[in-house]
Amino acid sequence: MSQGKHTEARELMYSGALLFFSHGQQNSAADLSMLVLESLEKAEVDVTDELLGGQLPPPPTHPSTQLLAGLDSEVGKGLLWEHVAAGAAVGRSPLTAPAPRGTWGVQASNTPVLLSFRWTSLLFLTHGLQMHIQSVFLGYGSVSVVSGNLAKLFSLMDPNSPERVAFVSRALKWSGGGSGKLGHPRLHQLLALTLWKEQNYCESRYHFLHSADGEGCANMLVEYSTSRGFRSEVDMFVAQAVLQFLCLKNKSSASVVFTTYTQKHPSIENGPPFVQPLLNFIWFLLLAVDGGKLTVFTVLCEQYQPSLRRDPMYNEYLDRIGQLFFGVPPKQTSSYGGLLGNLLSSLMGSSEQEEGEESQEDSSPIELD
Repeated sequence: MSQGKHTEARELMYSGALLFFSHGQQNSAADLSMLVLESLEKAEVDVTDELLGGQLPPPPTHPSTQLLAGLDSEVGKGLLWEHVAAGAAVGRSPLTAPAPRGTWGVQASNTPVLLSFRWTSLLFLTHGLQMHIQSVFLGYGSVSVVSGNLAKLFSLMDPNSPERVAFVSRALKWSGGGSGKLGHPRLHQLLALTLWKEQNYCESRYHFLHSADGEGCANMLVEYSTSRGFRSEVDMFVAQAVLQFLCLKNKSSASVVFTTYTQKHPSIENGPPFVQPLLNFIWFLLLAVDGGKLTVFTVLCEQYQPSLRRDPMYNEYLDRIGQLFFGVPPKQTSSYGGLLGNLLSSLMGSSEQEEGEESQEDSSPIELD
C-alpha cells in the first residue's frame, strides 16, 4: 500500500475512533486506535510532534448527532449499534444530509473507500455510509485532518481498560523506533500530563521521568505531596525524583525538578540551606555531580546516612549514580558491604593514582552506556 493510501486510511480510522469515543463505545474505539498504530508501524512513518500530540481544535458537538439522526431514517440508532457490536456489514446508505463546513475539513472523494474495524470480526463501512461519516464528522474544506494524535487517543480511553495498557506499550515502542528504547520523551510528557489530570500520580511520575519536562514533574509532585502525602515526607517526594533522574543520566531535569519543587512547595522554606537535611543532601549531591570528585561524593553519602536510611532505595540509587558520575565500580561483595563498602574499596584501590588523575577528576563526570 502506498504512503498516500496509508495516510488516507489512518485519517479515517482516527476520526472513526473519535466518533466511537464520543458515544462511549470504548472497545470499538480502542480497536481503531490500535489500527492507527498498526498503520504507523507498517508505513514506517517518521515520528513527529503532530502525530504524538499535535493540538487539534475541539471536535464539534453536532456532527455525530447529525449522523445518528440521519441513520434513524434508515436503520435506526439501536440497529446500527447492534450491527457494530456484532461486527456485521452495513451496506450502502442513501443518506444525503448536507455536511457542515468547518475547520476540520478534508476534501471529499467519490472513490469508495474500505474502512476496516477490528472487533470480533471485521466491520466494513462501504461507499455511502463511509462517505457520510467522512463528510458529516469532518466536513468539507481545505485543512487536512491530522492522521493520528496518539496522546489524544490515550486521553479518551478508559483509564482502567487493558486496551489502554496495550496501546501505551505499542505507542512508546513505535515512538522509540522499535529499538528497545523507552519511547520518545515528548510522548512520555503528553502521557504524564494526561495521567496527572486523572490524578494518577504514580504513573504520571514514571512518564515524567522519561521526558525532559523537569518543571512539569516538579509541579505534579507538589500537588501529589500536598494532596496525598504527609507533611513529614515533603522532602522525600523530590528526593526520589532527583535520584531517579540522575540514574537516567538526566542531570538537567534533576536540577530543574529540585529547584522548582523547593521554590513552589508551600511547606518548604526558602533555601538553600533547608530545614530538612535530606533536601540539603540533594542540593550538595547536584553540586558534587557537576564536580565529579569521588572523595566529595563519598563524604557526602557518609555524613547523611541518617537521612538516607529513611528509604532503603536511596542507597541503591546512589550506587548507580556513583557508577555513572564518579567511577565507582559496580556493586560487589565487600567486607564493608553496601554503598560505603563500594566507595571505600574504590578509594583504597585508586589511592596511589589519585594525585596523577586529579586533573581528570576535575573534568566532566563519567557517564556509562
